[in-house]
Amino acid sequence: MSPRIKTLFSLSALYLAASLVGWLFSQLGIPLPWMIGPLVLSAALSISGLLKLTVPVKTRPFGQMTIAAQVGLAFTPAALAALLSLAPVMIGTALASAACAGLIAIVMARTTGIRLSQAFLSTFPTSPVEAAIMAERHGCEPAPVILAQTTRIAAVVILVPIAVFALDGWPDRSGIIGGGGFNPLGNAFLALLAISGALLFKRVGLSNPYFLGPLTFSAAASAIGLHPAPFPTEILSLAQIVLGTWLGSTFRRDLFVRQKRQLLAIMSSTFVLLGLISAIAVAIASIAGQPWEVLVLGAAPGGVTEMALTAKFLGIDLALVTAFQLTRIFLFMPNIPWIIRMIDAYEQRRQARR
Repeated sequence: MSPRIKTLFSLSALYLAASLVGWLFSQLGIPLPWMIGPLVLSAALSISGLLKLTVPVKTRPFGQMTIAAQVGLAFTPAALAALLSLAPVMIGTALASAACAGLIAIVMARTTGIRLSQAFLSTFPTSPVEAAIMAERHGCEPAPVILAQTTRIAAVVILVPIAVFALDGWPDRSGIIGGGGFNPLGNAFLALLAISGALLFKRVGLSNPYFLGPLTFSAAASAIGLHPAPFPTEILSLAQIVLGTWLGSTFRRDLFVRQKRQLLAIMSSTFVLLGLISAIAVAIASIAGQPWEVLVLGAAPGGVTEMALTAKFLGIDLALVTAFQLTRIFLFMPNIPWIIRMIDAYEQRRQARR
């Protein structure tokens, strides 16, 4: 058997096992089962050393484009008008979460002895891949940064929906995540929007093109009344399985063995950051007169793809949650590189004085 065929066979077996765990989680009533189930399985296999193959990062865009295009359908003209009226609340929430991340990064750097630039890259909510690229650019070890970013996203994906589910009661909301029926023309139109948006955003060099591109094109089509048909439930579930499996596979055994002290700091900072941001979100929700669930999901330092899925599953205002997440992304993404450069320059000057 050739290595390529062997890898394909192993990946197929992994996705099959992930699907079975997702189905089991759905039967148990666990929120977001088709993502959390595969995530838990692939993370456990990876940390234990049983997962010998690398889940290709190229699989993630499929999940991102599928979810983003579906999320964009929630941006009706009425929803967009409501979002514009809440712009100050969104910006304030994003800045508050940035302040929390910065404070925790400073504490982490002082308690662990790691560089401040590495602590910021580990703490600030951004893409694990982009954070790793910036870490390499500034001479930081990328593996701990990836671990910190992935741990944060995994913790948010698992803990936030379960917490909201528990506080709001445990009704059967599994039908809410369902998509539409099979509509060849309507589904093909939505897929075309997703692919076109992703390719355009990637061509012009915008960050997170596989989510923001499809989201923008789908939302624009929905806002002007073109009404693309939502993807079927089966396709949505498959997208979640792909995303969850890749996310869990990024956990590596060697990091847990070699960097125990740093791992403890990463885990602690993740939970503290999540708790701080959630508390601030509840306070802002009370002041702004908005549902606390919307603010907690909107402010949660997770990936916008994962939070959009969580909002859809829990039946929370999908457009509003996504808008909060996108506000943070558009404020953070362009500014993180120069902030890290400034921190790196400060550290170099301080080291030179010593």
